[in-house]
Amino acid sequence: MIVYIRLLKESFGFALNALRSNKLRTLLSLLGVTIGIFSIIAVLAAVDSLDRKIKKDLSSLDKNSIYLIKFSFGPSEIPKWKREQFPDVTYEEYEYLKKSLNNLDSMCFQLFTRNENIKYENKTVSSVKPVPTTYELEDIQALSFKEGRFFNESESNSGTPLAVLGYDIAKNLFEGVDPIGKKIRLYGQKFTVIGTLKKQGAGLFGDEDDTTVYIPVNFLRQLYGDNSELITPAILIKPTDGADMDAFKGELSQKLRTFRGLKTGAIDNFFVNVLSGFTDFLDGIVSQMNIVGWIISGFSLLVGGFGIANIMFVSVKERTNLIGIQKSLGAKNKFILLQFLFEAVILSVFGGVIGLFMVWLISLLLTYALDFEFVLGFWNVVLGTGLSAIIGLISGILPAISASKLDPVEAIRSGM
Repeated sequence: MIVYIRLLKESFGFALNALRSNKLRTLLSLLGVTIGIFSIIAVLAAVDSLDRKIKKDLSSLDKNSIYLIKFSFGPSEIPKWKREQFPDVTYEEYEYLKKSLNNLDSMCFQLFTRNENIKYENKTVSSVKPVPTTYELEDIQALSFKEGRFFNESESNSGTPLAVLGYDIAKNLFEGVDPIGKKIRLYGQKFTVIGTLKKQGAGLFGDEDDTTVYIPVNFLRQLYGDNSELITPAILIKPTDGADMDAFKGELSQKLRTFRGLKTGAIDNFFVNVLSGFTDFLDGIVSQMNIVGWIISGFSLLVGGFGIANIMFVSVKERTNLIGIQKSLGAKNKFILLQFLFEAVILSVFGGVIGLFMVWLISLLLTYALDFEFVLGFWNVVLGTGLSAIIGLISGILPAISASKLDPVEAIRSGM
């Protein structure tokens, strides 16, 4: 055991000497490993961070939650021209389904619409995302309140001009002032602030949950009507826990087909988008991104492996005389082999550590600059270090074998 520890120590010393003796050659050789490890771990860390963000953003909704809308959240076999002819879901369909569906926990009606400006006295916040919805949204989506409350059933049904503000809106409009009960201006009308939300951070696909304002959906229906091109309706549905999802989706589709008068054999002119299916679709995209990252980065690692092999062959040639002396003094082939293998691994790991450090540094900069939590996970660090060691092992095996098979007499003679 002591022999191997001494061997590792000597190999580390030879590796450092190789770094010092010809800095440019070593730098160019290690550059391939550094870039390869940087590329792979940067891609994996970015994908992991994106995956973590997606799951965090969708965690406020139950995975069995359903978006009933005329669009599909994933690929569809229905031609685009036919999908574009599908009618919007309506408030009347929401009321009908709410009364008739079995195994229903909660259901809300929601509108997707364009961004607006919001004002309070002489202050204005631009690009605010209004979310007109019914009162049941609070039962479906976990909203974290800082102050106040959500609007109730009576206020929702009457379209009372009330507003629940995202964190950034409340902060920018009411810095140092209690916003509850204050009047803001939206759509040219005055709204009473009844609640503010805690900070959420950037949402899925770049949406800012903190710049969202929730208002009663019937206010906007009274303002625009139900056929405006500025709005896209959706029905958000949460089944009861333990409900058979296939049976629930079948009942939902059948009841809506009946309500719309669709004939037998006609295709559904709506989409039942289950959130779990959407997350599976996103997981597939994440997996493909990982594969592409591995393929692209693999070429960099291949170049890095050639660089390590090159520097090890040069090292064997420069130390031929020393190898001969070691063998003449009784050093076994295994000792020489392990010595050069250790040196190759140490050099490769050194390049990999530089690559990991670059990823860590860039992750800090991106997290600070983009307000996006870019995380370099522990297992990514382990993977990067492990890959570096494997590349060093593979790249150093041939030079190490050639060094171990040198004839001691010829080795000493060639070095003289």
